[in-house]
Amino acid sequence: MPDPLFLIAPGRSYTSLIGGMIGQHPEIYGMPELSISHVETVGEALQSLRGPLAFGLAGILRLLAELHEKEQSEEAVLRAKEWLMQRGHWRIAQLYEHIQSEVGDLHLFDKSPLTVLKPENLQRTAEIFPSAFYLHLTRNPITTGKSAMSLRKDIQSGKVSGGTMQTRRGLDPEMSWLRGHQNITNFTATLPVGQCLRIKAEMLLSDPEKYLAQICEWIGISSDPAAIEEMMHPERSPFATLGPPSARYGNDPNFLKNPVLDMSRLQNIQEPDVTMPAPWRDDQSSLSADTIKLARQFGYG
Repeated sequence: MPDPLFLIAPGRSYTSLIGGMIGQHPEIYGMPELSISHVETVGEALQSLRGPLAFGLAGILRLLAELHEKEQSEEAVLRAKEWLMQRGHWRIAQLYEHIQSEVGDLHLFDKSPLTVLKPENLQRTAEIFPSAFYLHLTRNPITTGKSAMSLRKDIQSGKVSGGTMQTRRGLDPEMSWLRGHQNITNFTATLPVGQCLRIKAEMLLSDPEKYLAQICEWIGISSDPAAIEEMMHPERSPFATLGPPSARYGNDPNFLKNPVLDMSRLQNIQEPDVTMPAPWRDDQSSLSADTIKLARQFGYG
């Protein structure tokens, strides 16, 4: 079985765009956000992803509908949910085995931000896939926070339904950034050399052909021009669009509405000084010393 690839990063780290690109490689099967690393069984996933976390259930439903029926209609998604309910006793490892059997020899690829919320989520993933690859993606904490607050406003205004725990609970986005990256760095420190690669999202997006090729070489898959060209078209994924009413998202709403790579915009990505006042705070206070220290370790000034 090919070793899967997990993109690990807090939400709002360009994971949807970069994940969409990676998932288009001919040797990779890019999945929606499965959001199943926090539970042991399928039944627990169905139970925990109700209510405020229903945002996360859409990914697995859309994936199964696509794998089983080659479509993501409302009817196919409802049948996928029924299929899951009949297998509530399955362990998550069994569900992954089924998904792998459906995609054949392709590397599975997942980018669920839920994976990094708690150390035990990362550990569960490692227990299922001891040899998995982990791509640790970073983004400037100031721009990450601004992006999180923008999504929160969209949810509060009704532009986007559902939401993640981060947006629902009103958690300061700095804490989400710090805790997520602390969990990641503690986890990846335990991995064998070569199993994890860290890269700044801003750097990757400034020259995607160059850095996507390096990622391919790290995984051990083709980095030829044809493969890289496929990766430059995240909009070609069957999951790069809004889904049916009962499984609308499964990925970042803004990405699903406009998944085409816009290089003119990406060339102008800013990396503000991490010591500046946090623009989402009324008191204009700066980030904590711990956040600034970790951001500088990642290469942010």
